[in-house]
Amino acid sequence: MVNMSESIEKDFVSVDLADMASNEHQKVQYIEEGKVTIIVYGDILIDESLADIGSLPQLYNLSLDLSSFYQQLSGCFWLLVVDAAKQRVTLVNDQLGMQACYYAKQANKLLVSSSLKTLKAKALEPFTLSKQAIFNYIYFHCIPSPSTIYQQAAKLEPSKALIFAKGKQLSQTLYRPKFASHNINISALQTQCLSVIEQAVKGHITDNCGAFLSGGLDSSTVAGMLAKSSKKAKTFSIGFTLASYDETPYAKLTAKHFNTQHRVLYLQSEHAADEFVKVAQYFDEPFGNSSAMAAYFCAKFAKQQGVTTLLAGDGGDELFAGNERYAKQKVFEAYQKVPYGFQKIAKGIICHTPIAKLPLFNKAASYINQAEIKLPERLHSYNFVNQLGHEAIFEDDFLAEVDSRQPIEQLQSRYDDCTSDDPVDCMLYLDWKFTLADNDLLKVNKMCEFAGVKVRYPLLDKAVVDFSCKIAAHEKLPRSTLRKFYKDSCRGFLADQTLTKSKHGFGLPFGAWMKENRALKTLTLNTLNAFKKRNIVKDSLIDTALNAHQNVHAGYFGELIWILVVLELWLQKYE
Repeated sequence: MVNMSESIEKDFVSVDLADMASNEHQKVQYIEEGKVTIIVYGDILIDESLADIGSLPQLYNLSLDLSSFYQQLSGCFWLLVVDAAKQRVTLVNDQLGMQACYYAKQANKLLVSSSLKTLKAKALEPFTLSKQAIFNYIYFHCIPSPSTIYQQAAKLEPSKALIFAKGKQLSQTLYRPKFASHNINISALQTQCLSVIEQAVKGHITDNCGAFLSGGLDSSTVAGMLAKSSKKAKTFSIGFTLASYDETPYAKLTAKHFNTQHRVLYLQSEHAADEFVKVAQYFDEPFGNSSAMAAYFCAKFAKQQGVTTLLAGDGGDELFAGNERYAKQKVFEAYQKVPYGFQKIAKGIICHTPIAKLPLFNKAASYINQAEIKLPERLHSYNFVNQLGHEAIFEDDFLAEVDSRQPIEQLQSRYDDCTSDDPVDCMLYLDWKFTLADNDLLKVNKMCEFAGVKVRYPLLDKAVVDFSCKIAAHEKLPRSTLRKFYKDSCRGFLADQTLTKSKHGFGLPFGAWMKENRALKTLTLNTLNAFKKRNIVKDSLIDTALNAHQNVHAGYFGELIWILVVLELWLQKYE
């Protein structure tokens, strides 16, 4: 164990690992052998086994290159290698970026931490807010790596190695799996699927272990495997009085199916009003996923029941094609295969003539207009920023200082990095970063940390991820049938009702709550009035959103209000 406030001084660079003692759930280990020093943060496996961590320097020295060294590693970690012989410092994280890693290069010093707040406190020079990051936040509802809310700091992208050598900074993607294009024996793979997941879950079970249980396919699978290995499996759900948000009947069905000790906490608007500010300000950066509140209360509830580790089901959708957008985009991709001449004729007739206003033809025109936008940009056609337009949202002076194309370029860069030609595989690979690493995992990690419990993700074990890549896209998602392979693999293990239910999750009815809870409404209005003074978005946007929330669509505009309120609350404490 190393005192993380100390620096590693070499003649070519000084590495300062910012103090992370506040995070009691993670292990920090320091290994030095010869001219190689390795610092590991988190849980790391060698060849998918709990090997002696002290063998890492030897493993590093014996490897032909950085890539071959990395291929032997898995887990939830980031590590830093100081190689004095090669005058090089390398920073790398796990394959899916499950463990946040922030860094800043100032003068001849590299600062590294799992906490951006700590990094800022240890910085040699003041950190200043990034307007580009604020723009990206409003676009994505989070700030995707490698950017952070501060201009002087960055965060490591999934499986990305940063190499600092001879005054230069290089980057290298170390995990770009090959996706299968066809399968011979699909039934054998279905049998293998549950076995791989069972082994993954077993590897994460600890004393005082429980599981999140939303009632969906992924959390039910993890809960079932936990119950298979533990006679007194504990599962936890969040419930709502609003039927459209409440999924507890399905969670209870799974709990009964596997005979778990299941507990439900029904979340009220008063709970949100009491904890809203604390939750918004706990994150290292502005974070606008409203389901963070549900994750926090569920983890806190489990902690009160004696649980110290929670298993989460995150990742199944992104491994086995369970999101509606994957199926929807396949429909649009069919247009891309039509010869350009026919596309041009169809567009000219359907989109640029009076018949475009007729009931059937207007749908065809809408289809063509959307289909002409290529992936991955098309995935964000219904984004607030794209729907309303940059000029309708942002103040002109603010917009003049940002690159409005950066979010799309970030998406495109990751999408193009995929080794597959199939758009479904490419969307999955894209979501490993933007939906998982930058959003869902960050949310659950921080909220569990806030609640005082550790969280683990069995479905994101490298063995499970690698296995998912063996399943061809047309087997995962034949036509528009989401997760066909995964559901068939789970038949006989999960309850039939679980396999046929529609997708839901830990959503939060903030829009509806804001209409009924006076304290929450007052907090929202006061916060938005303060936000207006920052001259980031136009006052008319806020006024329109508040009016539409009350009179048009509470849920849709409630989400927009939420991300702006969270941004202001965070800025009030940390700018």
